[in-house]
Amino acid sequence: MTARFATVATRGRQHPDTPDGTRTPFARDRDRLIHCTAFRRLRYKTQVFVAPDGDHFRVRLTHSLEVAQLARSVARSLGLNEDLTELLALGHDLGHPPFGHSGEDALTAAMAPWGGFDHNGHTVRILTRLEARTPAYPGLNLGWEALEGLAKHNGPVPRPGWALAEADAAFPLDLASHAGLEAQVAAIADDIAYNAHDLDDGLRAGLLTLDQVLADVPLLADLWHGVETRFPGTPARRLRPQLVRDLIGLMLGDVLGETRQNLAALDPRHPDDIRGAGQTIARFSAAFAPHDRALKAFLRRALYTHPSVNAVREPAAAVVTALFAGFRADPATLPDRWFETLPEGDPARARHIADYIAGMTDRFALNEHKRLYGSQPFRPDMTP
Repeated sequence: MTARFATVATRGRQHPDTPDGTRTPFARDRDRLIHCTAFRRLRYKTQVFVAPDGDHFRVRLTHSLEVAQLARSVARSLGLNEDLTELLALGHDLGHPPFGHSGEDALTAAMAPWGGFDHNGHTVRILTRLEARTPAYPGLNLGWEALEGLAKHNGPVPRPGWALAEADAAFPLDLASHAGLEAQVAAIADDIAYNAHDLDDGLRAGLLTLDQVLADVPLLADLWHGVETRFPGTPARRLRPQLVRDLIGLMLGDVLGETRQNLAALDPRHPDDIRGAGQTIARFSAAFAPHDRALKAFLRRALYTHPSVNAVREPAAAVVTALFAGFRADPATLPDRWFETLPEGDPARARHIADYIAGMTDRFALNEHKRLYGSQPFRPDMTP
């Protein structure tokens, strides 16, 4: 049953488009995103490990798929628009440059004189300008709710960066308000997914030990005790996936309970009542929030800054910095399509180069560095 505060109709698109007789506008937008090149490139973009050789580690693409599965489950339970929720979950990381946060920090620094770089704004830039699936218009011409949700899934944006401000000027997205509930669900599903799968990948890679996890995170120690009680005598290796499953189940249950309670208090009659509530509706409860913060702090301390991960952090950032400097110094080294459309003056010229670099996968960025400078500063398989 569809909830009265679910999104059921679109406010429209920036460019006129022929309606589709077989799909809702939100299903159509989801399908457009899945078929775009930026989505395919997520296959070779860093989640935690840079271009990992191991077949079982997450990358941006598999992370996005896991977020979409969790978000759909919550949307179904709450009676929301599942197609829109899935679209927002699949597209939330579309704007990440190569090498994850290391690459973004380097590109932000390189672009500082021309407004910086923000992956969230770049997601909207990709979907409104850079993708080209038809000669009729730039971008994918997604509906208002898709662009609004991707712009604001982490909350209101009172001071947008240049990319998001540019998109908002062309097609206003009400950036000062909260997003609809479908976008909020996609955002909390992102938190649940990376809490669980970064823990899983860290254990699989041997960068985290089970003893370390249980000693440092009381929540996980409690869950582990429950797993051992239900499956006595089972080797720890077999129990570890169940620990991750139980963690996901606990987080999902908490979010659903808290969100239902918040909805009951607000009693929204329309999606705009969610946007105007002045607070995030889909969130962890006050009781669980300290556990979420403790788990994130542990992963930051023990995994994201682990020596094996740090070993490629600076070299990866250096690749992005060198690529930007190289293309600025000699724009003729850009591929023909990018060189032929290079603006004459800044900031457009610098932003054009940043667009090219931001679209690179980890391995393509390394290959471009080798093409420009004759060497690769590190192998993509240096992390587990």
